[in-house]
Amino acid sequence: MAEAGREAEEKIVIPYGYDPRWYQLPLLTALDRGCKRAIWCVHRRAGKDLTLWNWIIKQAWSKPQICYYIFPTYSQAKKVIWDGMTKDGKRFIDFIPNCIIKQKNGSELKIRLTNDSLIQLIGSDDIDKLVGTNPSICVFSEFALQRPDAWSFLRPILAENDGTAIFQSTPRGKNHFWDLIEMAKGNPNWFVEVLGVNETKAIDQQAIDKEVEDGMSPDMVAQEFYCSFDLGVEGSYYAKYLLEAKDEERICSVPWDRTKRVHTAWDLGYNDSTCIIWFQIHGQVINIIDCYEDNTKGLDFYAKVLRDKPYQYDRHFIPHDGNQHDKQTGLTYTAKAREFGITMTTLPLNSIDAGIETARGMFHRVSFDAKKCAQLLKCLENYRKAYDEKNRVYKERPVHDWSSHFSDCFRYLCTAVKNNLDTGTGPNDDWVDGMLNKHQPRFT
Repeated sequence: MAEAGREAEEKIVIPYGYDPRWYQLPLLTALDRGCKRAIWCVHRRAGKDLTLWNWIIKQAWSKPQICYYIFPTYSQAKKVIWDGMTKDGKRFIDFIPNCIIKQKNGSELKIRLTNDSLIQLIGSDDIDKLVGTNPSICVFSEFALQRPDAWSFLRPILAENDGTAIFQSTPRGKNHFWDLIEMAKGNPNWFVEVLGVNETKAIDQQAIDKEVEDGMSPDMVAQEFYCSFDLGVEGSYYAKYLLEAKDEERICSVPWDRTKRVHTAWDLGYNDSTCIIWFQIHGQVINIIDCYEDNTKGLDFYAKVLRDKPYQYDRHFIPHDGNQHDKQTGLTYTAKAREFGITMTTLPLNSIDAGIETARGMFHRVSFDAKKCAQLLKCLENYRKAYDEKNRVYKERPVHDWSSHFSDCFRYLCTAVKNNLDTGTGPNDDWVDGMLNKHQPRFT
Protein backbone atom coordinates (compact mmCIF):
# COMPACT_ATOMS: atom_id res chain seq x y z
CA MET A 1 0.00 0.00 0.00
CA ALA A 2 2.83 2.38 0.85
CA GLU A 3 4.43 1.64 -2.52
CA ALA A 4 1.16 2.40 -4.31
CA GLY A 5 0.87 5.68 -2.38
CA ARG A 6 4.37 6.76 -3.42
CA GLU A 7 3.61 5.93 -7.06
CA ALA A 8 0.43 8.02 -6.89
CA GLU A 9 2.36 10.95 -5.41
CA GLU A 10 4.99 10.76 -8.12
CA LYS A 11 2.32 11.09 -10.82
CA ILE A 12 0.78 14.18 -9.24
CA VAL A 13 1.36 17.51 -10.98
CA ILE A 14 0.91 20.67 -8.92
CA PRO A 15 -1.00 22.94 -9.59
CA TYR A 16 -3.67 20.24 -9.67
CA GLY A 17 -6.53 21.08 -11.99
CA TYR A 18 -5.75 24.79 -12.11
CA ASP A 19 -4.68 26.90 -15.10
CA PRO A 20 -3.88 30.57 -14.44
CA ARG A 21 -5.34 33.33 -16.55
CA TRP A 22 -2.95 35.51 -18.55
CA TYR A 23 -3.13 38.49 -16.18
CA GLN A 24 -2.24 36.26 -13.21
CA LEU A 25 1.04 35.16 -14.80
CA PRO A 26 3.22 38.25 -14.00
CA LEU A 27 2.72 37.72 -10.25
CA LEU A 28 3.28 33.97 -10.46
CA THR A 29 6.37 34.46 -12.63
CA ALA A 30 7.85 36.99 -10.19
CA LEU A 31 7.28 34.59 -7.29
CA ASP A 32 8.79 31.66 -9.19
CA ARG A 33 11.86 33.80 -9.89
CA GLY A 34 12.42 34.33 -6.18
CA CYS A 35 10.51 37.53 -5.31
CA LYS A 36 9.92 37.52 -1.56
CA ARG A 37 7.52 40.47 -1.23
CA ALA A 38 4.51 41.01 -3.48
CA ILE A 39 1.39 43.19 -3.55
CA TRP A 40 -1.49 42.25 -5.82
CA CYS A 41 -4.32 44.79 -5.85
CA VAL A 42 -6.91 43.34 -8.21
CA HIS A 43 -10.61 43.92 -8.79
CA ARG A 44 -13.49 41.83 -7.48
CA ARG A 45 -14.04 38.37 -9.00
CA ALA A 46 -10.59 38.27 -10.61
CA GLY A 47 -9.60 34.96 -8.99
CA LYS A 48 -7.17 36.33 -6.42
CA ASP A 49 -7.71 33.63 -3.80
CA LEU A 50 -7.93 30.83 -6.34
CA THR A 51 -4.58 31.89 -7.81
CA LEU A 52 -2.72 32.25 -4.52
CA TRP A 53 -4.31 29.18 -2.93
CA ASN A 54 -2.95 27.05 -5.76
CA TRP A 55 0.42 28.79 -5.54
CA ILE A 56 0.73 28.10 -1.81
CA ILE A 57 -0.16 24.43 -2.39
CA LYS A 58 2.61 24.22 -4.96
CA GLN A 59 5.12 25.75 -2.55
CA ALA A 60 4.06 23.48 0.31
CA TRP A 61 4.53 20.40 -1.88
CA SER A 62 7.92 21.57 -3.16
CA LYS A 63 9.57 21.16 0.27
CA PRO A 64 8.57 20.76 3.94
CA GLN A 65 7.58 24.15 5.35
CA ILE A 66 4.84 26.03 7.23
CA CYS A 67 2.49 28.10 5.07
CA TYR A 68 -0.18 30.47 6.41
CA TYR A 69 -3.10 31.74 4.37
CA ILE A 70 -4.46 34.69 6.35
CA PHE A 71 -7.90 36.31 6.17
CA PRO A 72 -9.33 39.18 8.23
CA THR A 73 -11.23 36.63 10.36
CA TYR A 74 -11.32 32.89 11.02
CA SER A 75 -14.92 32.70 9.75
CA GLN A 76 -13.89 34.26 6.41
CA ALA A 77 -11.06 31.76 6.07
CA LYS A 78 -13.46 28.90 6.66
CA LYS A 79 -16.10 30.30 4.32
CA VAL A 80 -13.84 31.25 1.40
CA ILE A 81 -11.30 28.39 1.35
CA TRP A 82 -12.24 25.52 3.67
CA ASP A 83 -15.92 25.42 2.64
CA GLY A 84 -15.61 27.46 -0.55
CA MET A 85 -16.07 26.48 -4.19
CA THR A 86 -15.17 27.92 -7.56
CA LYS A 87 -17.95 29.10 -9.86
CA ASP A 88 -17.65 25.70 -11.57
CA GLY A 89 -18.47 23.91 -8.32
CA LYS A 90 -15.01 22.61 -7.46
CA ARG A 91 -14.08 22.81 -3.79
CA PHE A 92 -10.96 24.83 -2.98
CA ILE A 93 -9.76 22.00 -0.75
CA ASP A 94 -9.90 19.62 -3.72
CA PHE A 95 -7.06 21.48 -5.42
CA ILE A 96 -4.92 19.46 -3.00
CA PRO A 97 -4.88 15.83 -4.24
CA ASN A 98 -6.05 13.40 -1.57
CA CYS A 99 -3.00 11.20 -2.01
CA ILE A 100 -0.66 13.95 -0.71
CA ILE A 101 -2.81 14.81 2.33
CA LYS A 102 -1.57 13.23 5.55
CA GLN A 103 -4.04 14.84 7.96
CA LYS A 104 -6.89 17.41 8.05
CA ASN A 105 -8.04 19.38 11.07
CA GLY A 106 -11.34 21.14 10.39
CA SER A 107 -11.51 22.99 13.69
CA GLU A 108 -8.07 24.58 13.29
CA LEU A 109 -8.26 24.71 9.46
CA LYS A 110 -4.97 22.81 9.11
CA ILE A 111 -3.81 20.46 6.37
CA ARG A 112 -0.66 18.39 6.86
CA LEU A 113 0.85 17.01 3.64
CA THR A 114 2.67 13.71 3.31
CA ASN A 115 5.98 15.59 2.99
CA ASP A 116 5.20 17.14 6.44
CA SER A 117 4.44 20.62 5.10
CA LEU A 118 1.67 22.42 6.97
CA ILE A 119 -0.93 24.68 5.33
CA GLN A 120 -3.12 26.56 7.79
CA LEU A 121 -5.93 29.08 7.32
CA ILE A 122 -5.88 31.86 9.91
CA GLY A 123 -7.82 34.98 10.88
CA SER A 124 -5.61 37.99 11.58
CA ASP A 125 -8.10 39.02 14.26
CA ASP A 126 -6.51 36.25 16.37
CA ILE A 127 -2.93 36.61 15.14
CA ASP A 128 -1.52 36.47 18.68
CA LYS A 129 -2.06 32.71 18.67
CA LEU A 130 0.88 32.45 16.29
CA VAL A 131 3.42 33.32 18.98
CA GLY A 132 6.29 30.84 18.71
CA THR A 133 5.37 29.59 15.22
CA ASN A 134 7.79 29.53 12.33
CA PRO A 135 6.14 30.11 8.92
CA SER A 136 8.14 30.60 5.75
CA ILE A 137 5.19 31.71 3.58
CA CYS A 138 2.34 34.09 4.49
CA VAL A 139 -0.42 35.10 2.10
CA PHE A 140 -2.63 37.96 3.35
CA SER A 141 -6.06 37.87 1.69
CA GLU A 142 -8.05 41.15 1.60
CA PHE A 143 -5.26 42.83 3.52
CA ALA A 144 -7.05 46.20 3.38
CA LEU A 145 -9.57 44.77 5.85
CA GLN A 146 -7.04 43.13 8.15
CA ARG A 147 -5.57 44.53 11.34
CA PRO A 148 -2.43 46.40 10.21
CA ASP A 149 -0.20 44.95 12.91
CA ALA A 150 -0.66 41.41 11.54
CA TRP A 151 2.18 42.13 9.12
CA SER A 152 4.28 43.79 11.82
CA PHE A 153 3.85 40.67 13.94
CA LEU A 154 4.93 38.21 11.22
CA ARG A 155 7.55 40.32 9.42
CA PRO A 156 10.50 39.52 11.73
CA ILE A 157 9.72 35.79 11.52
CA LEU A 158 9.75 35.86 7.72
CA ALA A 159 12.92 38.00 7.71
CA GLU A 160 14.64 35.40 9.88
CA ASN A 161 13.47 32.56 7.60
CA ASP A 162 14.08 34.39 4.32
CA GLY A 163 10.36 33.82 3.83
CA THR A 164 7.76 35.12 1.41
CA ALA A 165 4.87 37.54 2.08
CA ILE A 166 2.10 38.26 -0.42
CA PHE A 167 -0.62 40.87 0.08
CA GLN A 168 -3.73 40.72 -2.08
CA SER A 169 -6.81 42.92 -1.77
CA THR A 170 -9.23 45.25 -3.41
CA PRO A 171 -8.93 48.86 -2.16
CA ARG A 172 -10.67 50.11 0.97
CA GLY A 173 -9.67 53.76 0.89
CA LYS A 174 -6.24 55.13 1.59
CA ASN A 175 -5.58 52.98 4.62
CA HIS A 176 -2.65 50.69 5.55
CA PHE A 177 -2.96 48.76 2.28
CA TRP A 178 -2.57 52.01 0.36
CA ASP A 179 0.42 52.93 2.53
CA LEU A 180 2.02 49.56 1.79
CA ILE A 181 1.57 50.05 -1.97
CA GLU A 182 3.03 53.55 -1.85
CA MET A 183 6.07 52.26 0.06
CA ALA A 184 6.60 49.32 -2.26
CA LYS A 185 6.36 51.31 -5.51
CA GLY A 186 9.83 52.71 -4.96
CA ASN A 187 11.36 49.47 -3.67
CA PRO A 188 12.99 47.17 -6.26
CA ASN A 189 12.62 44.19 -3.91
CA TRP A 190 8.82 44.35 -4.08
CA PHE A 191 6.47 43.24 -6.87
CA VAL A 192 3.49 45.63 -7.11
CA GLU A 193 0.57 45.35 -9.49
CA VAL A 194 -2.79 47.16 -9.51
CA LEU A 195 -5.32 45.71 -11.96
CA GLY A 196 -8.83 46.98 -12.65
CA VAL A 197 -11.23 45.51 -15.18
CA ASN A 198 -9.84 47.90 -17.79
CA GLU A 199 -6.59 45.92 -17.63
CA THR A 200 -7.84 42.35 -17.15
CA LYS A 201 -11.03 42.44 -19.26
CA ALA A 202 -12.14 39.60 -16.97
CA ILE A 203 -15.63 41.04 -16.37
CA ASP A 204 -17.80 42.45 -19.13
CA GLN A 205 -19.69 45.71 -18.90
CA GLN A 206 -23.05 43.93 -18.69
CA ALA A 207 -22.06 42.28 -15.41
CA ILE A 208 -20.98 45.62 -13.96
CA ASP A 209 -24.21 47.28 -15.15
CA LYS A 210 -26.16 44.50 -13.40
CA GLU A 211 -24.36 45.35 -10.13
CA VAL A 212 -25.45 48.98 -10.54
CA GLU A 213 -29.04 47.90 -11.20
CA ASP A 214 -28.93 45.84 -8.01
CA GLY A 215 -27.98 48.91 -5.99
CA MET A 216 -24.18 49.23 -6.09
CA SER A 217 -23.17 52.89 -5.99
CA PRO A 218 -20.91 54.41 -8.71
CA ASP A 219 -18.22 55.01 -6.08
CA MET A 220 -18.40 51.37 -5.02
CA VAL A 221 -18.13 50.28 -8.67
CA ALA A 222 -15.01 52.44 -9.01
CA GLN A 223 -13.50 50.79 -5.95
CA GLU A 224 -14.49 47.17 -6.52
CA PHE A 225 -14.02 46.93 -10.29
CA TYR A 226 -11.57 49.72 -11.17
CA CYS A 227 -9.41 49.62 -8.02
CA SER A 228 -10.03 53.23 -7.01
CA PHE A 229 -8.71 54.21 -3.58
CA ASP A 230 -10.87 57.35 -3.35
CA LEU A 231 -14.04 55.91 -1.84
CA GLY A 232 -12.84 54.97 1.62
CA VAL A 233 -14.26 52.06 3.55
CA GLU A 234 -17.82 51.30 2.46
CA GLY A 235 -20.16 51.43 5.44
CA SER A 236 -17.62 53.40 7.51
CA TYR A 237 -19.16 55.33 10.40
CA TYR A 238 -16.54 58.08 10.40
CA ALA A 239 -14.92 58.25 6.92
CA LYS A 240 -16.90 61.37 5.97
CA TYR A 241 -15.93 63.13 9.20
CA LEU A 242 -12.27 62.19 8.84
CA LEU A 243 -12.26 63.63 5.33
CA GLU A 244 -13.69 66.88 6.69
CA ALA A 245 -11.05 66.90 9.44
CA LYS A 246 -8.34 66.44 6.84
CA ASP A 247 -9.74 69.20 4.60
CA GLU A 248 -9.94 71.54 7.61
CA GLU A 249 -6.35 70.63 8.60
CA ARG A 250 -7.43 69.13 11.92
CA ILE A 251 -5.25 66.07 11.25
CA CYS A 252 -1.93 67.72 11.81
CA SER A 253 0.72 68.30 14.47
CA VAL A 254 -1.17 68.82 17.74
CA PRO A 255 1.23 69.91 20.49
CA TRP A 256 0.73 69.09 24.13
CA ASP A 257 -0.17 72.27 26.05
CA ARG A 258 1.91 72.11 29.24
CA THR A 259 -0.32 74.67 30.97
CA LYS A 260 -3.33 72.34 30.85
CA ARG A 261 -3.92 68.94 32.37
CA VAL A 262 -4.47 65.87 30.25
CA HIS A 263 -7.45 63.51 30.32
CA THR A 264 -7.47 59.89 29.19
CA ALA A 265 -10.19 57.63 27.79
CA TRP A 266 -9.84 53.85 27.95
CA ASP A 267 -11.27 50.81 26.24
CA LEU A 268 -10.66 47.88 28.58
CA GLY A 269 -9.45 44.61 27.11
CA TYR A 270 -9.51 41.44 29.10
CA ASN A 271 -8.78 38.85 26.40
CA ASP A 272 -8.05 41.39 23.66
CA SER A 273 -6.66 44.91 23.29
CA THR A 274 -6.69 47.72 25.84
CA CYS A 275 -6.59 51.19 24.28
CA ILE A 276 -5.82 54.57 25.83
CA ILE A 277 -6.33 58.00 24.24
CA TRP A 278 -4.78 61.16 25.74
CA PHE A 279 -6.65 64.42 25.11
CA GLN A 280 -6.96 68.05 26.25
CA ILE A 281 -9.88 70.45 26.21
CA HIS A 282 -9.37 73.99 24.89
CA GLY A 283 -12.74 75.75 25.07
CA GLN A 284 -14.85 73.88 22.51
CA VAL A 285 -11.81 72.23 20.91
CA ILE A 286 -10.81 68.66 21.76
CA ASN A 287 -7.14 68.00 21.05
CA ILE A 288 -6.17 64.33 20.83
CA ILE A 289 -2.43 64.29 21.45
CA ASP A 290 -1.49 60.64 21.94
CA CYS A 291 -2.75 57.05 21.94
CA TYR A 292 -1.60 53.58 22.91
CA GLU A 293 -2.76 49.98 22.37
CA ASP A 294 -1.54 46.68 23.78
CA ASN A 295 -2.98 43.34 24.87
CA THR A 296 -2.62 40.57 27.45
CA LYS A 297 -1.14 43.08 29.91
CA GLY A 298 -2.18 43.85 33.47
CA LEU A 299 -3.17 47.17 35.00
CA ASP A 300 0.31 47.54 36.49
CA PHE A 301 1.68 47.67 32.93
CA TYR A 302 -0.72 50.41 31.82
CA ALA A 303 -0.08 52.39 35.00
CA LYS A 304 3.59 52.44 34.02
CA VAL A 305 2.63 53.59 30.50
CA LEU A 306 0.86 56.56 32.10
CA ARG A 307 3.79 57.31 34.41
CA ASP A 308 6.29 57.19 31.54
CA LYS A 309 4.42 59.92 29.67
CA PRO A 310 5.39 63.52 30.57
CA TYR A 311 1.78 64.62 31.09
CA GLN A 312 0.13 65.98 34.23
CA TYR A 313 -3.23 64.24 34.53
CA ASP A 314 -6.73 65.32 35.43
CA ARG A 315 -9.38 62.62 34.82
CA HIS A 316 -9.33 59.05 33.49
CA PHE A 317 -12.54 57.72 31.90
CA ILE A 318 -13.40 54.05 31.51
CA PRO A 319 -16.55 52.26 30.24
CA HIS A 320 -19.31 51.00 32.53
CA ASP A 321 -17.78 47.51 32.89
CA GLY A 322 -14.99 49.04 34.96
CA ASN A 323 -17.35 48.58 37.90
CA GLN A 324 -17.65 44.84 37.41
CA HIS A 325 -16.02 42.68 40.06
CA ASP A 326 -13.13 40.44 39.09
CA LYS A 327 -14.00 36.81 39.87
CA GLN A 328 -10.55 36.08 41.28
CA THR A 329 -9.82 39.20 43.35
CA GLY A 330 -13.34 40.46 43.99
CA LEU A 331 -12.14 43.97 43.10
CA THR A 332 -13.50 46.24 40.40
CA TYR A 333 -11.17 47.73 37.78
CA THR A 334 -11.60 51.14 39.40
CA ALA A 335 -10.64 49.72 42.82
CA LYS A 336 -7.54 48.05 41.39
CA ALA A 337 -6.62 51.30 39.63
CA ARG A 338 -6.67 53.16 42.94
CA GLU A 339 -3.95 50.79 44.19
CA PHE A 340 -1.73 52.31 41.48
CA GLY A 341 -2.73 55.87 42.32
CA ILE A 342 -5.17 56.21 39.41
CA THR A 343 -8.65 57.57 40.14
CA MET A 344 -10.99 56.56 37.35
CA THR A 345 -14.41 57.85 36.34
CA THR A 346 -16.81 55.16 35.12
CA LEU A 347 -19.08 56.17 32.28
CA PRO A 348 -22.76 55.16 32.29
CA LEU A 349 -23.96 52.23 30.20
CA ASN A 350 -24.95 53.54 26.79
CA SER A 351 -25.93 51.91 23.52
CA ILE A 352 -23.31 51.66 20.79
CA ASP A 353 -25.60 53.54 18.39
CA ALA A 354 -26.04 56.43 20.85
CA GLY A 355 -22.30 56.57 21.44
CA ILE A 356 -21.56 56.64 17.71
CA GLU A 357 -24.03 59.49 17.22
CA THR A 358 -22.38 61.39 20.08
CA ALA A 359 -18.99 60.89 18.41
CA ARG A 360 -20.30 62.01 15.02
CA GLY A 361 -21.85 65.12 16.56
CA MET A 362 -18.59 66.00 18.29
CA PHE A 363 -16.21 65.19 15.42
CA HIS A 364 -16.10 68.78 14.13
CA ARG A 365 -14.51 69.82 17.44
CA VAL A 366 -11.69 67.26 17.34
CA SER A 367 -8.10 67.71 16.18
CA PHE A 368 -5.78 64.69 15.90
CA ASP A 369 -2.00 64.55 16.10
CA ALA A 370 -1.27 62.89 12.75
CA LYS A 371 1.92 61.14 13.86
CA LYS A 372 1.14 59.98 17.39
CA CYS A 373 -2.44 59.04 16.52
CA ALA A 374 -1.85 57.31 13.18
CA GLN A 375 -3.19 53.98 14.44
CA LEU A 376 -6.27 55.60 15.96
CA LEU A 377 -7.01 57.34 12.64
CA LYS A 378 -6.71 54.08 10.68
CA CYS A 379 -9.08 52.38 13.10
CA LEU A 380 -11.65 55.18 12.84
CA GLU A 381 -11.54 55.03 9.04
CA ASN A 382 -12.04 51.25 9.03
CA TYR A 383 -14.76 51.11 11.72
CA ARG A 384 -17.78 50.11 9.68
CA LYS A 385 -21.20 48.51 9.63
CA ALA A 386 -21.48 44.76 9.18
CA TYR A 387 -22.71 43.80 5.70
CA ASP A 388 -25.41 41.22 5.05
CA GLU A 389 -24.23 39.51 1.84
CA LYS A 390 -27.48 37.59 1.41
CA ASN A 391 -29.81 40.60 1.58
CA ARG A 392 -27.24 43.10 0.23
CA VAL A 393 -27.83 45.59 3.05
CA TYR A 394 -25.81 46.95 5.97
CA LYS A 395 -26.75 45.70 9.41
CA GLU A 396 -27.36 48.13 12.24
CA ARG A 397 -24.26 47.06 14.15
CA PRO A 398 -20.52 47.50 13.64
CA VAL A 399 -18.07 44.81 12.59
CA HIS A 400 -15.99 43.65 15.55
CA ASP A 401 -12.39 43.49 14.34
CA TRP A 402 -8.98 45.15 14.85
CA SER A 403 -10.51 48.61 14.31
CA SER A 404 -13.11 48.23 17.06
CA HIS A 405 -11.00 48.83 20.16
CA PHE A 406 -9.69 52.30 19.36
CA SER A 407 -13.06 53.22 17.84
CA ASP A 408 -14.81 52.20 21.06
CA CYS A 409 -12.24 54.20 23.00
CA PHE A 410 -12.95 57.28 20.86
CA ARG A 411 -16.67 56.78 21.48
CA TYR A 412 -16.02 56.73 25.24
CA LEU A 413 -13.90 59.88 24.93
CA CYS A 414 -16.73 61.76 23.21
CA THR A 415 -19.26 60.50 25.75
CA ALA A 416 -16.97 61.65 28.59
CA VAL A 417 -16.62 65.12 27.08
CA LYS A 418 -20.37 65.44 26.60
CA ASN A 419 -21.36 64.12 30.03
CA ASN A 420 -18.47 65.17 32.25
CA LEU A 421 -16.26 67.87 30.74
CA ASP A 422 -18.39 70.22 28.68
CA THR A 423 -19.14 73.44 30.56
CA GLY A 424 -21.18 75.43 28.08
CA THR A 425 -18.50 77.37 26.28
CA GLY A 426 -15.78 75.17 27.77
CA PRO A 427 -13.31 75.75 30.60
CA ASN A 428 -11.94 79.28 30.95
CA ASP A 429 -8.43 80.24 32.12
CA ASP A 430 -9.49 80.66 35.76
CA TRP A 431 -10.90 77.13 35.75
CA VAL A 432 -7.69 75.75 34.26
CA ASP A 433 -5.54 77.60 36.80
CA GLY A 434 -7.73 76.29 39.60
CA MET A 435 -7.37 72.72 38.37
CA LEU A 436 -3.60 73.05 38.08
CA ASN A 437 -3.34 74.31 41.66
CA LYS A 438 -5.86 71.83 43.00
CA HIS A 439 -4.39 68.61 41.67
CA GLN A 440 -0.92 67.69 42.84
CA PRO A 441 -0.75 63.87 42.47
CA ARG A 442 -0.13 62.94 38.85
CA PHE A 443 -2.82 60.23 38.66
CA THR A 444 -5.74 61.74 40.56
